[in-house]
Amino acid sequence: MKRFDFRNSKDYSALQAYLDVRKENNSADVEDIVNDIIAKVRAEGDDALRFYNAKFDGCEVYDLKVSEREIEDAFAAIDPALLGSIEKAAANIAEFHKKQLENSWFEQKADGTTTGMLIQPLRNVGIYVPGGAGGKTPLPSSVLMNAVPAQVAGVPRIVMVTPPAADGTIPGVTLVAAKIAGVTEIYKVGGAQSIAALAYGTESIPAVDKITGPGNAFVATAKKIVFGQCGIDMVAGPSEICVISDSSSDPQWLAADLLSQAEHDTLAASYFVTTDEDLAKATEMAVEKALKPMERYEIAKASWEDYGAVILCADLDQCFDVANIIAPEHLEIAVDDPLNYIYKPKTAGALFLGHYTPEALGDYMAGPNHILPTIGTGRFSSPLNTIDFMKKTTLLCYNKEAFMEIQDDIIRFANSEGLTGHARSAAIRK
Repeated sequence: MKRFDFRNSKDYSALQAYLDVRKENNSADVEDIVNDIIAKVRAEGDDALRFYNAKFDGCEVYDLKVSEREIEDAFAAIDPALLGSIEKAAANIAEFHKKQLENSWFEQKADGTTTGMLIQPLRNVGIYVPGGAGGKTPLPSSVLMNAVPAQVAGVPRIVMVTPPAADGTIPGVTLVAAKIAGVTEIYKVGGAQSIAALAYGTESIPAVDKITGPGNAFVATAKKIVFGQCGIDMVAGPSEICVISDSSSDPQWLAADLLSQAEHDTLAASYFVTTDEDLAKATEMAVEKALKPMERYEIAKASWEDYGAVILCADLDQCFDVANIIAPEHLEIAVDDPLNYIYKPKTAGALFLGHYTPEALGDYMAGPNHILPTIGTGRFSSPLNTIDFMKKTTLLCYNKEAFMEIQDDIIRFANSEGLTGHARSAAIRK
């Protein structure tokens, strides 16, 4: 864990260097491996997917598509209380994302011109849902965050891919979440090979127009490579959290929130930014104490030691300056009056305001999307949202009189660019 003290300085170069190390570690050279996987899937289709299932997930799966019977069995076996929580979360996510919908619009003017924007759902999308090592770590929350906005947007075909377990199955809770969220097809395949299948298609999996969802370095690299063949939401890296606090916070709560992200991945990052030196020390001690009983102790410990940071600032304004440099995926503002500061953060993926709004709330139940920009990309990109599953098309219609009014202007522009074919296309109309 790294300590920074900026109470008497605004030279953040050491912090920037610390952040850059993680970015470099996140960009390990996996492109050659991924390119080979994509090439094999394009050449061999389903056979390549079965080969990689055996190689990476240790399972033999002939029928890649999940059957209706498997989904029915999952519903029969699920804990009713968990089912209720999934349904409640899906409803909250749908309610939030419905507010993001945009309508087509058209403007007809008296001069004979019509312009507008046609907004329609994509025809088909693919969602990637990580499954952890050997498909043993189900992530039903990621199913909901990917699929519900697509369902709200009106996408008719929502295809899900996720790694199978060693016995060739998908966790029942994942299947239940997919059905509730409107997924129309589910396939037992993960990794870079599943991204290739979604982008180019195989015998079993027809190609899609866009791929969304988080994954490991191989999945992220595959999405980056296939972009252009189809769309993608973002190239996401390991998770990260930044917590800003003054003296009003409980250090044990702060430690729990910091470690909630550290347990994700050894490359996950947890940053604590505060104005209170005593709170900083108490939070460090609380983190060390809270680490020991964690089920994912080794992962969380490595994350905290390698990519954790405690940062002291002179005042809250400087705390936000530091947070804007970090550009964290999740930014908690753990103060008594957080609404006074909502315009201070400029680069965070998502804000969590107050002492009773931990990042875990956003991961599961609140409604805003938890698929967020990472590794500083919140400076220019946004959370996954409903409009990511829609396409905008501009339209225009001019009658003869309106066109003739600006015909000479079109010709002048075209000639100024040396595009005489454009000029003729305008001039030929009488």
